[in-house]
Amino acid sequence: MRNMTASWMKALKHLTLVICLSVCGQTMAQGSLLSLIRKVEAKIDSMTVKGVDRRYIDAPEKPWQLIVRGNVSQTVVSMRTQGDIAGVEYTARPYLKTTPSQYVGLWAGYRGYGLGYTVNVGGDKGAYLTFGATGGSYGINVRIHSFDNSTPSFNLNSDLIPEEYKDTWHKVQLTDPIHVRTVIADGYYLFNSKKFSYAAAYDQSVIQKRSAGSLMAGLMYNYTHINYSSDTNGDLIYMMNGLGRVKLWQGSAGVGYAYNWVPASGLLVNVMAMPMLTFVNKLKAYGYATNVEQLMKDPFFWDPDVSNEAWDEWLYRNLHITPMGDQTFNSGLSLGFDARLSLTYNMGRCFFNAYGQFNNIRYHHDSTNGYLNDWFINTSFGVRL
Repeated sequence: MRNMTASWMKALKHLTLVICLSVCGQTMAQGSLLSLIRKVEAKIDSMTVKGVDRRYIDAPEKPWQLIVRGNVSQTVVSMRTQGDIAGVEYTARPYLKTTPSQYVGLWAGYRGYGLGYTVNVGGDKGAYLTFGATGGSYGINVRIHSFDNSTPSFNLNSDLIPEEYKDTWHKVQLTDPIHVRTVIADGYYLFNSKKFSYAAAYDQSVIQKRSAGSLMAGLMYNYTHINYSSDTNGDLIYMMNGLGRVKLWQGSAGVGYAYNWVPASGLLVNVMAMPMLTFVNKLKAYGYATNVEQLMKDPFFWDPDVSNEAWDEWLYRNLHITPMGDQTFNSGLSLGFDARLSLTYNMGRCFFNAYGQFNNIRYHHDSTNGYLNDWFINTSFGVRL
């Protein structure tokens, strides 16, 4: 059993490093794979401590990390539009707020270069894929989140809705769920990598021994895709003035400050604050025509004697949408803010970490506007191998 465990861990190490090599663009055209792996291991080891003050930053003797992660997250997608139906004005505000979702998963890497995958165990139906690559003075992190939601909160203010039904109108059950995918990537560069380590606070590939801070520059990229373009969602699309699908791109840059506080041996508290200037803010809107107005002229649509079940069946059998094309819009510069907090405790070869992050993305198109809020809190327990 002991030999099997050792063989499995060795295979995991080699597999993870092969993935890291492909990401870094290394070639395996010459020499054996094992020889190349050893050369890259030595190169990464030297890069980890190159130019650092060992009184402040130290590299653990064991370079491999196996981390069990738990994640609590929540995504809010809010859209707002105005229009009129048969001359009656309305304001619609579809509001997708997932319940706080719980994820569990694994992360494996070599001195901060690795991959992680977490799966949903409660809340929205989705998954996270994460990638991290950290060096002495730089770091890159990518987080991909996909989920579906079939029960959005839909607030409609209009004289079309009788007062006795306005309190229950927001309870919507969609036959075809709204699909949401977000990609958040951020990178940083440290100006005091000799004494300060961002990696010590966020992936524990090194250890911060004394308190230190650093000015840092950062880049952030956000991509969001919201899609509810199906025939059965034709009524929702009609309420949204024909908008059935949205893609958002946002690129930001900033300069901020981060500080690692070491109040006791093994304990590390990190605080980072960075104002961000958004210089890319692009929205691609996909328009659809519906036959809702034609259906509203059918006497069956307004017949009070028809049961809800029969009405729903009739509507979704006859409701259709037709793609009408897309348009891309660019917004101007805007200011934002990125703040993070991390707590780490090292116990020999083992360590515990918890940190949180919040992101906000806004968009605007004609009479439709909205935002996406995405936050998460990660907790992890890891061992160095």
